Amino acid sequence: MDGVYVGKAGPDAAADRGWLLGHFKPDGDLRHSDEVEIKWGVHRKGERRAQWTSGEKRTALLVLISGRFRLMFPEGDVVLSEQGDYVVWGRGVDHSWRAEEESVVMTVRWPSIPGYAVPER
Repeated sequence: MDGVYVGKAGPDAAADRGWLLGHFKPDGDLRHSDEVEIKWGVHRKGERRAQWTSGEKRTALLVLISGRFRLMFPEGDVVLSEQGDYVVWGRGVDHSWRAEEESVVMTVRWPSIPGYAVPER
């Protein structure tokens, strides 16, 4: 079907560090967008972001699908523990995260801006 993409979040996300949609998908792919990024994050217990994000130029929404997930902000931490718990943070808000239990989260960020990838360990 033209103009329709059907996928599975797990396998599709595994192919691109969790990202399903954003500027990093090839031009012409329906999942290419300069306006928004969507990530399906599957995290082992104890997994954490390699470094804090600082100088953020995007707004983000993170929704807990399963598990227990901690987001750290300069002003304090937020723990998502029930399915559907979510947090939104704006431009300029530094952050990091840690999976307190095996967790699945969906992140939506906008706009989609190149240059924010954390180096792989």
